[in-house]
Amino acid sequence: MPFIGNQPALSYTSFAKQDFTTSATTSYTLDHPVTNENEIALFINFVRQEPTTAYTASGTTLTLTSATSASDDMYCVFLGKAVQTVNPPSGSVGISQLSATGTKDSTTFLRGDNTFASAGGVNTPYFSAYLTSNQSGLNDDAITKINLDGEYADSNNAFDNSSNYRFTVPSGEGGEYFLYAKFNGSTQADQDNKDTQVYIYKNGSSIARGRGLNTDSSSDVTQIEANASIITTLAAGDYIEMYGSINSSSNAGNNVAISNEFTVLHGFKIIE
Repeated sequence: MPFIGNQPALSYTSFAKQDFTTSATTSYTLDHPVTNENEIALFINFVRQEPTTAYTASGTTLTLTSATSASDDMYCVFLGKAVQTVNPPSGSVGISQLSATGTKDSTTFLRGDNTFASAGGVNTPYFSAYLTSNQSGLNDDAITKINLDGEYADSNNAFDNSSNYRFTVPSGEGGEYFLYAKFNGSTQADQDNKDTQVYIYKNGSSIARGRGLNTDSSSDVTQIEANASIITTLAAGDYIEMYGSINSSSNAGNNVAISNEFTVLHGFKIIE
């Protein structure tokens, strides 16, 4: 006949049986504990005995009203100990059937320790810093720190935009991070800016850099730009800074203006 919902799974049930070695006694020990004598069917010489009248049982203790003899055949069947094997049909188990601590919803999953852990979610910590005004005075062929004094975002208040101009990994937030830096500026066209580089520094040393090539321009200014990105492992207390440099044949560095808002440093954690 047809069913509404999931097709019932096939089940196979058997009852545990225990054979006793008899002697002239009324006391025996059961292999499995029971609540009372009604949970077993006791047979002596193939005749079923009446619970309570012929025997009592509690826990693993079986007590007969009359003692047996060594020649008696006695066994019992545990009526309260059904051994069953069931394979649930596909799609029959949902969130409500899982026994675990934590919030049960579509964004969590069951771990081996019987707890739920978050799946997905936001990539925190994250930060996005920029220049609020143009920064000038880069020396030619020298690496200069970019003083990023503005923030678009800072999830953990871990970016210092007032003095050190750096992101510091918060306690307990070590892991793999994605970092991106873009250096953007302009210089006078006749100053022959040949090379622009941007650097991502970790704990005072460069870990990534990008280069932009520039040539003379017939307009009043030459735009300079370079980008760099990296996926790297950071530990709590590590700090990230941004540096830039230019190189020209006419020492154009002192006349470079690093453009506000277009010069940025971003980063976010991608994995534990």
